[in-house]
Amino acid sequence: MSSPILYTLRQCPYAIRARLGLLLAEINFEQRDIDLRQKPTDMLDISNKGTVPLLVFENGDYIDESLEVMIWALNNNDPHDLLLSQKPHYFPEMLSLIARNDYKYITALEHYKADTRYHNPEAPVYRKLCESFLFDLENRLSQNKYLMADQLSLADYAILPFIRQFSHVERKWFREADYPNLKQWLSDLYQDPTFSKAMTKYPLWESCTNTQATQHNDLTMIS
Repeated sequence: MSSPILYTLRQCPYAIRARLGLLLAEINFEQRDIDLRQKPTDMLDISNKGTVPLLVFENGDYIDESLEVMIWALNNNDPHDLLLSQKPHYFPEMLSLIARNDYKYITALEHYKADTRYHNPEAPVYRKLCESFLFDLENRLSQNKYLMADQLSLADYAILPFIRQFSHVERKWFREADYPNLKQWLSDLYQDPTFSKAMTKYPLWESCTNTQATQHNDLTMIS
């Protein structure tokens, strides 16, 4: 049986989320890094949505939502118990926290990034809106080592790429901000070999030429 194919973009937080999910589930997959300015034809033939991540199976089925990729992967194999199987009441809470990230925080984050880039005076307003979510995470991390408990969970890895993105918008401001627990959490996850593996840079996939740059992520390559 062929490994699924993941079309991805290295710095996209949604794509990072999908790669983390597959790697943490120790699922073999073929990684195809793309350029959104020149989307490969084989990707568009599968889904004209044209976004990443896109996980494609041998039978032609596909998943084009990052959280769904993570949940599919971990439902197939969860060697680190990121779904907290012994505490099933946590799963709805994880989904609720991730939903806050995806539907409220990210909206403010997108405005914050754009306003900062173009020196819009509204940037601090949207940074403050982002901080309402960060305050909650900081408080959670004052009670547990990770977002849900003293062990890592789906919530930590699903939210990580977007907190990372926030921390990069105004690096000096973030270094000086009073989020000691959140900064420690970020540092711990950055040191996770799986995160380093997820961020490895590969040549771009070019379906329209004979140059096909792919990376097979198999279990022997996971640190």
